[in-house]
Amino acid sequence: MREFFTASVSRCAGLQLVGAVGSVAEARAWLDNDANMVDVLLTDLGLPDGSGLEVIRHATRLHPRCEPLVISLFGDEDNVLASIEAGALGYIHKDSAPDDIAQTILEMKDGASPISPMIARKVLAKYASRVRPGEAMAVPEPVVPARSAVEGPLLSPREHEVLMLIARGFSYAEIARLQSVSVHTVQTHIKNLYSKLSVHSKNEAVFEASRLGLLPPRG
Repeated sequence: MREFFTASVSRCAGLQLVGAVGSVAEARAWLDNDANMVDVLLTDLGLPDGSGLEVIRHATRLHPRCEPLVISLFGDEDNVLASIEAGALGYIHKDSAPDDIAQTILEMKDGASPISPMIARKVLAKYASRVRPGEAMAVPEPVVPARSAVEGPLLSPREHEVLMLIARGFSYAEIARLQSVSVHTVQTHIKNLYSKLSVHSKNEAVFEASRLGLLPPRG
């Protein structure tokens, strides 16, 4: 499977394969080398010497802008949510893995959050179960740097909710469904929070929000 994905990436003119390893130990050693840089991490969860979650956490700690993508046979709710919480921006079940993973990676770099339909259904059902019809999903109150009472919080409650969801890898359409609003409204919230954070992309927004304490630290 690794050789199949390696070949797909290597054939793509828009991507550069910088490394391919088969264990947590090899991945950590590769990432610890200051000469190695990574923009996208493609990982399984079931590795010979541990979990791909360890690799995701290590990669995003060393390279905060790295975008992890999980491709795994594990499709249960615990593994999916654990991956998202660790920092994964996409989750594809091996049974529905695309023939051309390179195209999926390019789409993710353009802002998409690739996720298998069966996985998406489980994640949406999990979050929807916390919301009564007609209500917005409750999210933790933002943890923000101290600001004066006159200034008020940096982000509005709805902008913070949207920020939390894009940090978890949800697409605009998925956020609109969870928030019971239109995609246009979601785009407006995202445009506003980009302006307030002085960023121009989803990755920059998550990075800057984490730096400011607007998002909980990755465990």
